[in-house]
Amino acid sequence: MSAVSPLSPFERYLSVWVFICIVVGLSLGNLLPDVFQMLAGLEYGSVNFVVAVLIWFMVYPMMVLVDFTSLKHIRERPKGLVITLVVNWLIKPFTMAALGVLFFEVIFAGLIDPANASEYIAGMILLGAAPCTAMVFVWSQLTRGDATYTLVQVSLNDIIMIFAFAPLVALLLGVTDISVPWATLLLSVLLYVVIPLVAGVFTRLHLLRKAGPGVQGKAQVSRFTSRIKPLSVLGLLATVVLLFGFQGQIILDQPLLIALIAVPLLIQSYGIFVISYMAAYFWRVPFNVAAPCALIGTSNFFELAVAVAISLFGLNSGAALVTVVGVLVEVPVMLSLVAFANRTSRWFPAGDTDDETVAELPSKENPCLPGTKTLP
Repeated sequence: MSAVSPLSPFERYLSVWVFICIVVGLSLGNLLPDVFQMLAGLEYGSVNFVVAVLIWFMVYPMMVLVDFTSLKHIRERPKGLVITLVVNWLIKPFTMAALGVLFFEVIFAGLIDPANASEYIAGMILLGAAPCTAMVFVWSQLTRGDATYTLVQVSLNDIIMIFAFAPLVALLLGVTDISVPWATLLLSVLLYVVIPLVAGVFTRLHLLRKAGPGVQGKAQVSRFTSRIKPLSVLGLLATVVLLFGFQGQIILDQPLLIALIAVPLLIQSYGIFVISYMAAYFWRVPFNVAAPCALIGTSNFFELAVAVAISLFGLNSGAALVTVVGVLVEVPVMLSLVAFANRTSRWFPAGDTDDETVAELPSKENPCLPGTKTLP
């Protein structure tokens, strides 16, 4: 059984497009500063209308994929789920905050403006507290992961995120002596998690009722997500252009800033993968659960992190910049970890193939990702 090109060329080189958008944003920000200043002023209650629309474009297509009925399988693969939940909610946010403090207040203290250090730390906290709920479907397929486990994990994480994200972020911001604007934080969760999730659930239910139960309904959902998924990527790239347009002068004055921000993000990503993957290895978790559970723990819900950073700290803040650098770093890091996992699959027991739910992952019959080929 082999998967052929589960990522379209556009998605495979997402980091390249993000880098191009960074260059475009920096150029436009310096050529058209008045335009970006006008866009920055289109806000109410710490919410920028332009960015809000772009974030919804990013998040909504992914929320349609979430299937809460998969929670009936929650007890079928408990080991992988335990590892994922412990890493996502009890380890990852705290290690990200610790790395932020270590690098931006100690190691890089002489290289960055001390006034911005707290915002860079806040951006890392937002990334660490937002477990991925979108690209996890891709990482799971690339490692031939168990489809039921992936769906259960995504659905459960979304439920936990509604209630735990804001308190966890507030706790970590408080620990690092960053003031917590509770009203803005809760509003961000409502706008960028609850509303898109509810919209995605109702859209999915409507499509299933329209097409009928079983495979036909799932195929209808897949066709719909395939059509609207370009909005998600375009929203992300447009947001990157805006953010770097707003931050253009700051970045040009400090050309090494992006590289400095990337260092702790890289350490966090590879470190969390090692923790998750080794936990699965020693607990003898089958590979088709071990690989996606480690990759899911490593990946971030960067769309949410970007949106909340903008709402809490502003469009031209250091926190917003960190979350965008997280986008730049994530795709090549995750693809390298996918390759490593596939090369080391023999370390783990073989798992049973879950044919019933393979249709939930991207495939020719379920083309939620452009360019995906069939899994034979």
